[in-house]
Amino acid sequence: MLKLPDNIDDFFFRFRYAILIFLLGVILTGVGLFISQNEKDGDTDQVEILTGASEARDEGSEIVVEIAGEVEKPGVYKLPKNSRVEELLIASGGISEGADRDWMEKSLNRAARLSDGQKIYILGANEQGSNPSGESWGSGGTGLININSASQKELESLPGIGPVYAQNIIEHRSYSNVEELSTKGVLKKSTYEEIKDLVTVY
Repeated sequence: MLKLPDNIDDFFFRFRYAILIFLLGVILTGVGLFISQNEKDGDTDQVEILTGASEARDEGSEIVVEIAGEVEKPGVYKLPKNSRVEELLIASGGISEGADRDWMEKSLNRAARLSDGQKIYILGANEQGSNPSGESWGSGGTGLININSASQKELESLPGIGPVYAQNIIEHRSYSNVEELSTKGVLKKSTYEEIKDLVTVY
């Protein structure tokens, strides 16, 4: 049986190493618990940040676009990001009987990507080549050239627009506003400035 020393000083002296090891163990255990708790708190913050980032991505995963003119259900639609013109046509019930199908074949790029806030207008057969005031679209009249429906020849009649730029304009149809000639990178800024007052999208 272990015999206890006669006084407390002798006890601490004889068992000093055991006591030191015990105290060291207590200290290390406390430090370990403190670090572990901090790591858990850090993980919680990280989860919150990641969740916020995920929500931000979700908000940007859709676009809002408008379609008007000769379609069955004109209006404003919410579609997945990077949707095409064809998907908007389907969502709006397809083109109506009064749509100008020749214009669509020549001028409407169904494969074009839609952008947020864009508007697509489907011409009717009775709207061929004319604007609401009755003026002719194109170089021969006094009206503006419709970049959504003009032929390559009509586009080339604009200042600074040659065959390459004219084809570039056609390939990037449809446009919701004239400014997209610049923002989409279809034309150089200087060329856009030359023609912006001579063109329209309707």
